[in-house]
Amino acid sequence: MATTSPPPSTTAAAPAPATDRADLVTGPAAGITDPAAGPATGPTTAAGRRSTADRLLGDTHALGRRLPQLAVGLALYGASMALMLRSGLGLDPWDVLHQGLQRSAGLSVGAWVTICGALVLLFWIPLRQRPGLGTVANVLVIGAAMDLTLRVAGTPGPPAARIALMAAAIVLNGLATGLYIGARFGPGPRDGLMTGLHRRTGRSLRLIRTGIELTVLVAGVLLGGTAGVGTVAYALAIGPLVQFFLPWCTVPTPGQTSRKG
Repeated sequence: MATTSPPPSTTAAAPAPATDRADLVTGPAAGITDPAAGPATGPTTAAGRRSTADRLLGDTHALGRRLPQLAVGLALYGASMALMLRSGLGLDPWDVLHQGLQRSAGLSVGAWVTICGALVLLFWIPLRQRPGLGTVANVLVIGAAMDLTLRVAGTPGPPAARIALMAAAIVLNGLATGLYIGARFGPGPRDGLMTGLHRRTGRSLRLIRTGIELTVLVAGVLLGGTAGVGTVAYALAIGPLVQFFLPWCTVPTPGQTSRKG
């Protein structure tokens, strides 16, 4: 009796499982980077390495707007810090530290802003954070702008004028933050430290930020820095202010621009 071989299988190959978002390749090879690690990057060179300019600038889209916006944002940030100091009603936690260092060790407050920014940047090395142009400019510009503003801005006498100056300084700081972050040249040294620790430890950003700012606040007060109602007002207002200004100040990426077109 003749035997027949089984018919060839006609079952289609099972489709590959859908890739979960967590499985997506990230990093320079994919053109995708962690926002906390610095500005986004474009294609690599033939040798697989990027030039220093590419790493600092990220993409070169809309540089005619982004570069001036970065400069204006950082200058206004330094000016807002100086106005906050002139109000005499308390500073944000980092400036409490900067003022305390100025009172205990000399130099100007702006100089300590620059020194502390450079020292914080060193902590990026073990965290493998990558600085952008905005990171470097943050270190160099804000302290100088603060000292320059302090030279021309006086201290108002009446309490109402000091309160108004404090409020204006906080609003200006929110606008300045939106401008320099919206320019998309990378985070400042202190924000990069926070996001780097978040990525390395898995702790919440809120917990890490609170821990860092409480530490520098206590250290600043012990060194003679001024904490007061302005410190509390800044802590309560800066988040909502940045959230308000940032959408208006953010320069669209090339992909967002093409979709709008």
